[in-house]
Formats: sequence, structure tokens, C-alpha cells
Amino acid sequence: QGEGRARPLWCALSHSHLGHSMRTLIFLALTLTAAGAAAEPAFFSAEDVFDLEYASDPRISPDGKHIVYVRRANDIMRDRTRADLWSIGVDGSRHRPLVVENAAATSPRFSPAGDRLAWIRSSPDGPEIVVRWLDGDETAPIARLRERPRNLSWSPDGRWIAFTQTVAADPQPLAPRRSGPEGSEWSDPVKVIDAVRYKRDGAGFLEASYRHVFVVPAEGGTPRQLTSGDFEHRGPLAWSADADRIYFSANREADWEYEAVETDLWSVAVADGALERITEAPGAETDPTVSPDGRHLAYLHDDGDKVAWRPDVLRIRDLRNGEDRALTDTLDISAGGPQWIDDRALAYHFDEAGARKVARIDLRGRVEVLAESLGGTSLGRPYLSGSFAVGRGGTVAFTHGTASRPAELAVADRRGVRVLTALNEDLLGNRTLGEVHEIRYTSSHDDLPIQGWYMTPPDYEPGRAYPTILEIHGGPHLAYGPQFSAEMQRMAAEGYVVFYDNHRGSTGYGEDFALALQYRYASEADFADHMSGLDAVIERGIADPDQLYITGGSAGGIASAYAIGLTDRFRAAAVAKPVINWVSKVLTADSYLYQVPFQFPGMPWDELEHYWQRSPLSLVGNVTTPTLLITGEEDQRTPISETEQFYQALKLRRVDTVMVRVPGSPHGIAGRPSRLNAKVDNILAWFERYAPAADAGN
Repeated sequence: QGEGRARPLWCALSHSHLGHSMRTLIFLALTLTAAGAAAEPAFFSAEDVFDLEYASDPRISPDGKHIVYVRRANDIMRDRTRADLWSIGVDGSRHRPLVVENAAATSPRFSPAGDRLAWIRSSPDGPEIVVRWLDGDETAPIARLRERPRNLSWSPDGRWIAFTQTVAADPQPLAPRRSGPEGSEWSDPVKVIDAVRYKRDGAGFLEASYRHVFVVPAEGGTPRQLTSGDFEHRGPLAWSADADRIYFSANREADWEYEAVETDLWSVAVADGALERITEAPGAETDPTVSPDGRHLAYLHDDGDKVAWRPDVLRIRDLRNGEDRALTDTLDISAGGPQWIDDRALAYHFDEAGARKVARIDLRGRVEVLAESLGGTSLGRPYLSGSFAVGRGGTVAFTHGTASRPAELAVADRRGVRVLTALNEDLLGNRTLGEVHEIRYTSSHDDLPIQGWYMTPPDYEPGRAYPTILEIHGGPHLAYGPQFSAEMQRMAAEGYVVFYDNHRGSTGYGEDFALALQYRYASEADFADHMSGLDAVIERGIADPDQLYITGGSAGGIASAYAIGLTDRFRAAAVAKPVINWVSKVLTADSYLYQVPFQFPGMPWDELEHYWQRSPLSLVGNVTTPTLLITGEEDQRTPISETEQFYQALKLRRVDTVMVRVPGSPHGIAGRPSRLNAKVDNILAWFERYAPAADAGN
């Protein structure tokens, strides 16, 4: 601890009656203890992002003894998240790697007998379906494919593996291509587009192709395409009990491309590809799953009403007589991921008040919650997330997330909940993290009850007011919760309180709450939800009213841009991937088929005033807040042209603004570890520029 502290300590010991060896030991012990006590606590840093890991996609073996899951870890050399397969006993024993290689391994699926495990491997030579024989650990690719497969599903007899895969169409040119003389260098040929769905965020402009259902022998062979036609056939896939047919979801109507929420359940015969239509109700029927005895088909149904959010209702159909009924229609929740526990009951997940849970429901509609605290698979921001699998006797394996840890693997059964892994303890066990606290309040707009949270800095001192960041979630029909957030932990480590809420429109509070933003996205109503929560944190003496900042991404970026047109209370704003002008957005983004009919009262040329009122650009004349804008250059969901409109408008008004462009990035600008850090680095630097000390120096 330095000569000034060590010398008096040694002198005091020298005058004691202890022997020299004892004095030396005491001196070393005391100085080391003092060094540890005086050392600065380690806070979460940008470098730590590369050391985070989390569990995902757990699968329980048919005998109920083992779990295989995908273990994801950030790779600092490749700037990507790698995926390996690990195995662990349901009792937490024998935790060991199963597939660890440079190629990503995902979608593990046990065979019905539990003697084999299939997964998808992304290798340098292309995607493969791989099978491992568990009795001898032999492994072999059974199918090498041109396009990445999805929705692996074993047949009940273990003979086949079904999957979906895109198949390229044969587009016809509008005009024949001309070629130049030998040796000439002409430009690339023109691209002719006539598809309704012609681009997708993360994929860019799409080549003409359609997703179809395939089967391949489980012992290896040539994949065989079962469906045909210019239609999209979607998973998950479910087999009939006799392994003769495969159930899937599709819209095979002539105008299917124009229908954003319209699919039916179909089945296809494995022998000859003969199709049978199972459902034809309005809306979307998805996620088919067949009961073990083959009698019932469970699925999810969205009724397709032209509103921004509708719950997915769990329904069952008796395959013998066609009787069809809802199981969760009176629960005011949206069900997801249905899985049969046995012939009489299913498990599904649902969101409630900032938490994701797993419930059991029997065929009479009786409900029991089996597991809570699903989450932790969204590292950047604290979105509700997570997955589960149900095994023999109703045992649930799930990804367990908390405010202080990303997803660990956990098990819930009659003995309770057991967290089996500690994937991040080596890192986060040696970090002092920001703490998350829940807060409930009412909106000043109409006294609507709102749930929120605030994260305090790792070295928080009660009674002191801190600079505070309001962070608004996307969607807007999504939800945050008390989950681990690398972005917010980094902000807290820099001395900020971070406040976030589930404003009106968020999910997990019932249908009426989710639709409270219908035709009001964005608006003064959700603005009031955020500001009322911020004022509640100020009233508690936690947030400094003179040091407020605002940020958010996607729908949160819209809300942030809208907010600074309504108030000048924020010292600075960081607006991520926003919509600025709804007229231009819906006519340039990949989501136009959904947003126009479901989120607006009419076409933009018919309801121009409505689109304009919802647009932050309508308020730009009021903006005085210094504003950073950040968007991916390849964003097809909220195109960067939206960002450019706001940037240029603010420049014309001489408001201090910068535009941060993320090269090669789609809508998910934090999709790689380095991009997550770059996002937070620039936001923090911008806020620091406008901190009070910086103002005083100008």
C-alpha cells in the first residue's frame, strides 16, 4: 500500500513481544488485507462483453435423465457468438462438452428412442444435418445442403428426419440479357423484381425462393422434397403418430403474399406428397404439435383482426372427429411454444408483468405454473426471452435469467427449481454490478398503472441523486423485465442510473394494455408513461432532474425522437434506428405489408394527417436537444433514410447532431459484440459531452 502506510505498521510490530517470523507473517497478512480492502471494485466493462456466455434451446432426453443445450459464447477473434452443444444430467452431474468445434452447432434434437441426437452444423462447406449415435459416440453428417435447414423433427419410428429449407425459384427475365463482344467488360445485369415480399431485414434483397418441407433418412441419404408450389411452408413440423404425415403451417391461397397474418395448418403425406388442409379459420394457425397417442393436434391461433397486437390462443383439435376448441382464450395472455407433457396436458410459455413463465394446462383448461424466471438469452437489453423443453413426468428444462446473470440452464420438477450451471460465475462473480429495482407508478396521461425498473450504479450511495438515462424498449409490443443487460450494466458502471419501463403497448399486461397504443404510436400518451416514471425516480431522490438523458432503439428510437419534440428536459438524446416519417417508412421498409393494415387506419395517401401526427418529424421544429442518431447501413426494418431525414432536419435547424452509421449492420445494430460496444461507447461519449461539467468549461 506504499511506503507511507507500510513503515508505521512494521515499526509498531517491531516493538511488540512477538518473534521475527510471527511479526513478518502478521505484517504480510495485514498489508495484503489492506490492499484488498483498498482496491477499486471491478465494474462491468466493454471487454467483459466478449467473455459472456449463455444457455439456449435445452432438450431433455426421452428417458428424462439428461439435457442437451446450446452453449453460446462470444468469440473475440471472430467478433461473433459461437454455438457449441453441451450435455448435463438432470441432477446437475456430468456437465461436459458434446460438440465443440469451429463450426456452429444448433438445434439439438433427440430421437424418439433417445439413442441418437441430431443437430444442424454450419461448416465451411455449407450447412449439414449431423447425427450422433449415443451408445458409441459415432458422428456423421446425414445430409449436406445448399441452404440452411430449419425445424428438425424426428419421425416417431426414428426412420426419418423432417426439416424445412428454401428452394430457389426459376425467375423469368423481363427482357433477354444482351451480351457484349468477347473480351468486353459490361456492367452487372439489371435486377428485375416483381415479388410483393422482395426484401427482409438481415437478408437484404431476396432472390426468388420458397420454403418447403423435406425428409431425409435418419441413417443418411438424399433429402426428398415433399411440398411444391410458389408458397411458404413453415415449421415447426409435427409428425402423425403413425409417421405417415407431417403437419405444418402455410398460406397456399393465390394472394398469399399480401396477407401478413393468414396461415392454415396442413399435412403432407410422406409417401407421395399428398396435401390435406386441416384448418381454415381467419387469421394464423401455427405451431402444430401432436399428442403422444396421436389423437389430438394442439396449435396456436391468432384471429387476424386488423389491430397491432392479438394474443396467440392455444387450441386443440380432435383428429378423429374434427372437434376444435380453445384452451387459453379466457386467460388474457398470449401462449407460446406448446409442447405435450402427456396425452392429457400441455406446457406453454407466457409473459406476465415483466416475467416469462411456463405453465401446464390440461384438456379441461386447468392451469398450473411450472417455472418462472425464463430469460437471459437477450444479452444487450433486458427483453423478455428464453426457451424451455418439457420431459418425462412434466420435468421442465429452461433458460433461467436474472438481473445479474444471463441465461443459465435450470430444471423445475416436483422437487422445485434447480439452477444447474454457472456459466458466467468466473467473470460476473468478480464484478460489482448495477442493481435493478422495481417501481410501480401511474401515468400522468390517464392514471394508467405502469411497471418500471431502475438500475443503480455499482457504487451507488443512498441519498445521492445521479445522472439518469431513460431507456425505451422496442416493439412497441414487446416487454422488458429484471433481466441481465450488458448495455445497461455498462451505463451503470459509468455512474448513471438507468430507468426503463413497460409503457402502454407492452405485452404481459393483457390485451387492453397492449392495444392502448392502437393508432397512437408514437403519442403524448406513451410519452407521459415514460416521463411519469422518470419523475417518480426523481421524487425518490435517486435521479438528478438536471442531468437527464434519453435513448431507445427501434420503437424506442421513435419514442425518443418524439419525446425531444415535446420536452427540453433532456440534456442529450441518443436515437437508435428510428422511424422519423411514417409515410416514407411504410413505403420503404420490409414490414409494410403488416404495418399499414394493422397499425394505421388506412393507406398513407388516404390518412396523411394521421401518419404525420405520429411522425417525430412533425415535431422537429420544437427540438433543441443535442441528438445522436445511430442506425445500421443495411437496415431494412427502419431504413437509414429515416435517420438521414432527422439528421438533415436538425442540421437545417442548427441543432447539434451527429449521425453514426454502422457498416454492414441490419436492424440489430448490437448483433455482434464489437457493435454492441460501439453503440454504447458512442452513446456514453455523446452524453458525456453534454454533462454539466462539460457545459461549465465552454
